[in-house]
Amino acid sequence: MKFAIIKERKNPPDRRVVFSPEKLAEARAQFPDAEFIVESSDIRVFPDASYAALGFKVTDDVSDCDVMIGVKEVPIEYLVPNKKYFYFSHTIKKQPYNRKLLQVMLDKNIEMLDHETIVNEKGFRLIGFGRYAGLVGAYNGFRALGLRDDLFNLPKVETLADLDAVKAELDKIKLPNIKILLSGTGKVAKGAKEILDHLQIKEVSDALYLTSKFTEPVYCLVDVMEYSKRIDGKVGDKWEFYKDPTGYESNFMSYAKETDYFIAGHFYGTGAPYLFTRDDAKHSDFNINLVSDISCDVDGPVASTLRASTIADPFYGYDPQTETEVTYDAKGAITVMAVDNLPCELPKDASEGFGDTFLKHVIPAFFNDDKDGVLSRAKMSENGKLTERFSYLQNYVDGEE
Repeated sequence: MKFAIIKERKNPPDRRVVFSPEKLAEARAQFPDAEFIVESSDIRVFPDASYAALGFKVTDDVSDCDVMIGVKEVPIEYLVPNKKYFYFSHTIKKQPYNRKLLQVMLDKNIEMLDHETIVNEKGFRLIGFGRYAGLVGAYNGFRALGLRDDLFNLPKVETLADLDAVKAELDKIKLPNIKILLSGTGKVAKGAKEILDHLQIKEVSDALYLTSKFTEPVYCLVDVMEYSKRIDGKVGDKWEFYKDPTGYESNFMSYAKETDYFIAGHFYGTGAPYLFTRDDAKHSDFNINLVSDISCDVDGPVASTLRASTIADPFYGYDPQTETEVTYDAKGAITVMAVDNLPCELPKDASEGFGDTFLKHVIPAFFNDDKDGVLSRAKMSENGKLTERFSYLQNYVDGEE
């Protein structure tokens, strides 16, 4: 079986890749029946020469390969019919801007396996860039704090070589006595926590966080059952919430009154209560003045996120009283960091980490008869039709919603 590491063609350019040269060599050693070809790229974080030096064929034409492996959406004109594709298609939530992409993949008889749909038997994602989104998102929030309050001047992550360089820059700063709230328990939150722990910020319990003042910076990590509560006053259940959140309401304001910097690293499910609304942000007790919204659900559960920001221009302000965008350092504004492609700022580390999990969970499935069901669960389309698991997308494909 022939696998192609395809060139990233989406704009703005993305320098990430699923396999670093060293990890691809590891895959070749583990699976001698696999042949790996690399499509030439002038933007990839690892140059063509580094793959060629390890004996991989680098070429402009990979159309004879069976499986195409990329990161971001493949432009429609570059889709090769009758192939298997791995990439983030951004279609599983019925994103309107990619409807045509899914339609064309079905027309071209492409077997689509989205990185987001690679899950275990319990439905938990096996691969992704979440950790790196969390790392960069938390760092960017501190960068905004330093610039806004004239405390320190952290460089942009994209100008630094790797994660070690990022952490070295953090070693140079001194934080004021702020209270930081981090939401979530997944890979994104763990990445953000890694930054907080590197800064040696003290972690405190929610009970202490909500009732105490401190003489040093502290942070509190909260899960969905801390910032959501049952409407009927009964004890909430996390798994019940995931199945049906309609009986719950937000309990976030108790935290918003005590928080300076909020890092949104949670996953937001459809129908769940918003963490804080525009009306909440108007409240005189609402204390948050800096938000790093790594989750970046626009006009959603974090009211200050009016739009996604960009790596080039990562910060803007939200005026709670007028509900409008202002400059990030405007008086009375909530400073917002809402970049939606954060791992792109750390392409080398993100690619290396992604390759570790892809080699562990995906490549073996091609050679062990998919004994764990990884490929069958991930497969969105086959023989020109949606698979049963993704049949809910049919109305989306038909243009009816």
